[in-house]
Amino acid sequence: MRKIAILGSGSYFPGEPIENDELMELTKISFDKEKIENVIGIKKRHIAKLRNIDETTADFAEKASLNAIKSAKINTEEIDLIIVATDTPEYISPATSILVQGRLQGYQSNTIVFDVAASCASFVTAFDTAVRMMKSNQSIRKALVVGVYNMTRYVRDEDAFGWSIFADGAGAIVIGDSNNINIDSKEDLPFSDYIDSEFISDGTQWNFIGVYAGGTRKIITKEILDSKNYGLELIQRLPPDRNIKLWPSLVESLCKKSNVKLDEVDYFIFTQINKSVIIEVMKILNQPIEKAIMVMDKYGYTGSACVPTAFDEAIKERKIKRGDKILFCASGAGLAVGANIFIY
Repeated sequence: MRKIAILGSGSYFPGEPIENDELMELTKISFDKEKIENVIGIKKRHIAKLRNIDETTADFAEKASLNAIKSAKINTEEIDLIIVATDTPEYISPATSILVQGRLQGYQSNTIVFDVAASCASFVTAFDTAVRMMKSNQSIRKALVVGVYNMTRYVRDEDAFGWSIFADGAGAIVIGDSNNINIDSKEDLPFSDYIDSEFISDGTQWNFIGVYAGGTRKIITKEILDSKNYGLELIQRLPPDRNIKLWPSLVESLCKKSNVKLDEVDYFIFTQINKSVIIEVMKILNQPIEKAIMVMDKYGYTGSACVPTAFDEAIKERKIKRGDKILFCASGAGLAVGANIFIY
């Protein structure tokens, strides 16, 4: 069976970081700074709109992709599959992945392109999809998977919750045959491969939080705009312990399915939504907190981008190294939850 590995990674965040005090000044809203910093864990973030930067989803995705391609030391023409993972697309149609292909390759090609929208579980879903397509299709040489988020474009001016939590960014990975890993000596080539995945969904929870206006059910009209029933809408308060209940069982199930002991996992990367939740989950799993990568203090909550950007950050900081077993776990509104386990 073809062994698939991550060949390179990259990320992108627009503009200079915005700390909590400056965020309140820029947005003219107030929030509980102590809770945001000490419980949620967010101290700063990047928001293009507030820095007057004319960039949106496709721009973030393009720049993160170029960084991942550079990291993998490949040419754009080697990419035969591009998946953009997001629930904040550039347009409803065409797909953001089509725009990314055009910007990166600049010509008509046989590249497969499509978007994956599974809320904030989009990236882990797209990662699994890309690997399985490559394992069954030998003609796909390299794949680019991009997790990108621009939910701040949907946050209304008076939404203190939205402004304090959400941020902009993108993270990308290039995947390909594990024997294409670019290292100095092939004699030192580590064993790398994708191991398995596990998913949970519950569509009965669709009406908690989301962007409900703009689709076919609720098209944008003057009445919708005047009533302010658009953008990011929190219809019901999310249960605060939902991920605490979901993540440990999903992680344990995936490890059992993969014949990997929890202690054998070198690093866990969870959705970067709440530091205190990740700490509690690691306690339940009986794993040291040092094995959990957390970057929300620097980048806020970047939805579909948070897992690949945290992964890229850990590589840059030399925490994650070749041969490490990594477990991704992400959840999003709707409800969609997914996890991947692989050897980097």
